[in-house]
Amino acid sequence: MQEMIHRLFPDFESGLLKEIDDFAELRVIKNGEMLMRTGQYFRSTLLVVSGLVKVFREDEEGNEYFMYYLEPGQACALSMICAARQETSQLMGKAVIDAQILTIPLEYMDSWMTRYKTWYHFVLESYRSRFEEMLQTIDHIAFRNMDERLLFYLGRQQKTLKSDILTINNTEIAQELNSSREVISRLMKKLSDRGNIRLLKNQQVEIIHLAIG
Repeated sequence: MQEMIHRLFPDFESGLLKEIDDFAELRVIKNGEMLMRTGQYFRSTLLVVSGLVKVFREDEEGNEYFMYYLEPGQACALSMICAARQETSQLMGKAVIDAQILTIPLEYMDSWMTRYKTWYHFVLESYRSRFEEMLQTIDHIAFRNMDERLLFYLGRQQKTLKSDILTINNTEIAQELNSSREVISRLMKKLSDRGNIRLLKNQQVEIIHLAIG
């Protein structure tokens, strides 16, 4: 596992890599499986090794509000904060692609902050990156119309999945953007007519060109 960790975190000191190898636990999370829930206490922090994890909020009616993705080499800043402060999670997370997750007990996370400079900077960068992603999401929800939000959403999917072919249906998109299937269907048809996307069979969408402001 140390070789895999070194590949994902090449800047980590050798001593830190060895301790992660010694004390971290590798978990396999299947597509659709929940990784964290609202009200959950964290006893460890989470590092994504492979796959993709979606972080979102859920309202009382079960509607999902997408926040950001966690990709390989990234950490769940929420788990770090909640674990350190012994607070419950206000977000939820589930695998959208089969994922491997490293769980690191809280006591080691705290100890490494003072003993390993690369870990200290990694934690700070995780806080900063996730905060910026949340601000970007909030900006599009609060200040952009649905056309712009849909373009932003498709663009982020394309970038995150590193593919121009997305397998997703209008119902899923509507849920992610807190809209209706009818509205999303109309806007997707509009994007198709403009040549921005191509609607394929089997609930697939090909990204041709997205002019995102």
